[in-house]
Amino acid sequence: GGGTRGSAGQRAAAKVGAAAVQRALTLPIFLQDSTGFHFCGGSLISEDWVVTAAHCGVTTSDVVVAGEFDQGLQTEDTQVLKIGKVFKNPKFSILTVRNDITLLKLATPAQFSETVSAVCLPSADEDFPAGMLCATTGWGKTKYNALKTPDKLQQATLPIVSNTDCRKYWGSRVTDVMICAGASGVSSCMGDSGGPLVCQKNGAWTLAGIVSWGSSTCSTSTPAVYARVTALMPWVQETLAAN
Repeated sequence: GGGTRGSAGQRAAAKVGAAAVQRALTLPIFLQDSTGFHFCGGSLISEDWVVTAAHCGVTTSDVVVAGEFDQGLQTEDTQVLKIGKVFKNPKFSILTVRNDITLLKLATPAQFSETVSAVCLPSADEDFPAGMLCATTGWGKTKYNALKTPDKLQQATLPIVSNTDCRKYWGSRVTDVMICAGASGVSSCMGDSGGPLVCQKNGAWTLAGIVSWGSSTCSTSTPAVYARVTALMPWVQETLAAN
């Protein structure tokens, strides 16, 4: 996995209110536009880099907000970070929502703390089997709803669903660059578009998916669909190495 696996910041439990995250889950970050509107989520993968969904359409005039659990309530833990460069996966298609990943290089690095830490990246051959329990965290924002969302960070635990089973709901739109989770009575709309689906591997929260589509129905019986990070790792590694 990533070189940052198991750093102290990652293990530090985020001490948050009861409504929010009770485990030492890596906290997501949020993308905010020039009007102050939180429009998507994401994850820090190092002090300098954020991963989010390509469909969020991030530009360098947006900012990354880290260390916030109460929506709109900035505390001394909140960091507002400018984006230096946007790397959208060149194979992303808005029609098929394949390869739904964008990397953001921060203009100023994030400062890791109890509330701001990175998630581990998986290796390209890492396995997240069907039935494995994973977690998604966020305010349930999608590019399309988002005005009426909870004030406190929400967390949901959901099982990975095999692509074969996922196709029973979504048909051939589910491809090898996607991974599904949910359909277990937990609402799929917890995660923010671009936000993380993380699974625990060797005691570290590892990024298995990026909230992509199928969440806006908020269904508890239909899985949500995420970009499959393992399938996109070659591009991620190439981009990080070149920049």
